[in-house]
Formats: sequence, structure tokens, C-alpha cells
Amino acid sequence: MIRLVCLLIGYVFGCFQTSYIYGRLHGIDIRKHGSGNAGTTNSLRVLGKKAGAIVLICDIIKTGLAMTLVRLLFREQYGDILYLLVIYAAAGSILGHNFPFYLGFKGGKGIACTAGLVIFFHPYMIIPQIITFFGIFFTTHYVSLGSLIVELVLIAEMVIFGQMGLWGMEQAALNELYIVTVLLALLAFWGHRANIHRLIHKEERKTYLSKKSEQ
Repeated sequence: MIRLVCLLIGYVFGCFQTSYIYGRLHGIDIRKHGSGNAGTTNSLRVLGKKAGAIVLICDIIKTGLAMTLVRLLFREQYGDILYLLVIYAAAGSILGHNFPFYLGFKGGKGIACTAGLVIFFHPYMIIPQIITFFGIFFTTHYVSLGSLIVELVLIAEMVIFGQMGLWGMEQAALNELYIVTVLLALLAFWGHRANIHRLIHKEERKTYLSKKSEQ
């Protein structure tokens, strides 16, 4: 039951669909432009760098707020599985972002929310993720490829740090944590299935941070 509560808390926060709201404030439905995805990359391409930055930051923060609220609510009573409950909150935020009920369950792909998961879960996880994503992005300019690889790195971090005792939980709870992390990665890969097809066929669109580089 407590896991469901954490999922629902995260879902409520995740349903704040930043790119859709920002687009509406500027007179467009972001889901009808560009790739049709209500996320950071499409906002960057359709609405510009300022929009991309705002969407990214807000999606990170909404996931962080959900995780922080769960920590504050349950750290005393459920301290022995707190990290597990926190990842359920993050998972709920990703689900709310990807499948907002008021938009016909059509949202984003959850990568910015996953960044929020990494940042607010534990400081040790941040640097490897930054190096991985930007290393791949600046080498290939494929946002999708960097996003998918960091999902795999996230699984590795959870398992390595978990088995080192950093999460302070019994093995059964750790195993559940690993399963949730793998499911989130599978969800991300499913959401990027079209991108994966384009990557395989070398048809994926590259993203550049400056117009000069794009030219």
C-alpha cells in the first residue's frame, strides 16, 4: 500500500506537463509540432533553447519534489526502505510525465524526469551520469543515444552502490529496487523505439546547441 501511495504522489507531480503548458502559453500544442513528443528535446527544437532549458529544469524539479516529499513523509516510519519508496515516487513522476491523464495519456519519454531521479536520489550518482550523457552527446550529437545509455548506467549504479551497502536496505528490498530501475529503463527504451530504429538505420536527427554547429 505504501508503495502505491508513493507512486501516486509521484504521478501527481509528474502530471505537471511542462512542455505542453509552456507551448500553450506560446500558442501551440507541442504534441502537434516537431517529433510530437512533449519533452525537452522537442521543446528545444520547436520553441528554442530557452524553452528547452525551462522544460528540462521544471521536469527535473517536479520529480525531485515528489522524491523529497516522500522522504519527509516516510523517513521516520519507513527508514529501512526509504530509498525504495523514493524510487517509487520517481517512477510515479515518470509515469505521470509520460502518461498524463488529462492529455489522453500522451506525454513525454521521461528522460528529464530520470535526470531528476539521479540528482535527487544520491549525489554519488550524478557525476557518472553527466560524464556519460555529455560524452555521448558531444561525440555523436544524438540525444536519444545518450539518454538510453544513461538508463543502463543508472541500473549499474543502483546495483553497485546497493551491493556496497549505500542504500542501507536488506537484500529483498534491494532486489525490488533493482527491478523497479530495470522496468524504468525498459519503459525508456520502449518510448525510444522509433529513435532506436532510426539510430540503427542512421536516420536519427542530430541535435546541436548552436546554429553554427548545425550548419
